[in-house]
Amino acid sequence: MSKTHRLAVLPGDFIGPEVTGAALEVLHHAAGKHGVEFETVELPFGGSALDSHGTPLPAETLEGVDECDAVLLGAAGGPVGDHRWNRQPREKRVESGILGLRRHLGVFANLRPVTVFPGLEHLSPLKKDVAAGTDMLIIRELTGGIYFGKPSEATGERGVSTMVYDRSEVERIAKVAFETARGRKGRVLSVDKANVLDVSQFWRDVVVATHADGFSDVELEHLYVDNAAMQVVRDPKAFDVIVTGNLFGDILSDLAAVIPGSLGLLPSASLGGSKGLYEPVHGSAPDIAGQDAANPVAAMLSAAMLLRHSWDSPEAADELEEAVRVALSENPTRDLGGTSGTRAFTDLVLAKIGTDRAVA
Repeated sequence: MSKTHRLAVLPGDFIGPEVTGAALEVLHHAAGKHGVEFETVELPFGGSALDSHGTPLPAETLEGVDECDAVLLGAAGGPVGDHRWNRQPREKRVESGILGLRRHLGVFANLRPVTVFPGLEHLSPLKKDVAAGTDMLIIRELTGGIYFGKPSEATGERGVSTMVYDRSEVERIAKVAFETARGRKGRVLSVDKANVLDVSQFWRDVVVATHADGFSDVELEHLYVDNAAMQVVRDPKAFDVIVTGNLFGDILSDLAAVIPGSLGLLPSASLGGSKGLYEPVHGSAPDIAGQDAANPVAAMLSAAMLLRHSWDSPEAADELEEAVRVALSENPTRDLGGTSGTRAFTDLVLAKIGTDRAVA
């Protein structure tokens, strides 16, 4: 008898429920074709949870995700500026809820693929011939570094944040990068600032030692983060797997996100704990919520990553990703120059899954 998976769904705010709903539809369809069964439990999170429960990450949500084997998160948060959610004490802000969820799950490796789909090169701010063929994977260490180091405080006269990494933290993220590269082009770029930061020199030393201890078949290179930022936009197709710390990964992944031309195309997976956390990288877009204008591609591709990494169903993941690619080539969403709204694009992807090859 096949196992029935249990998926925690945290829809989030504004367009979050819209793109999450679309992702769940295509996930059910692709999973069902390949005999993957799952049930869902919806849990409060984000600004809506702050309104209803007084915190962006309620205790019932933590208890709920503990009973599931994967988590699908929609976009969370509100408008930039003087919104009521942004006027909360730091511990009650949506961003703190996101950090708390990652810490609770123990997901230390954030995988963010950056792909320029054929036929959509014109969307990139880079020249078409520069953007074409981009297929990189940024692996960001997610639960250490400057976001979690102590001391961290701000007073009237002084502010301090501490960037700290233990050997085990660097070793485990380096191993994820090397193992992942073996299934791609076999190349890893480690990004640091070892010329001026002791913690970055430590990072580089540990990455080199980890590479020597069992990963000699993978090519390893190093760049300082400032040079890496320049090279990522100068020649993005030159990169395969990039591994870096929390702060630099945050910056580089957002920089690289603009290369395909829309945040609506970029999924992510956070792995390493007992269960994976999957989410689109875009925001909650309050200005288009409820207008059938949200681009669900990133959420759908995040669902495909869930199939691959948490439910060991690479064929279903491949089929879902291919259906999204074909749908994008035929009639992309309006933000990408097509005519599809959220509903129409979801229906198109469902049709592409439904007319694909029969399951063996």
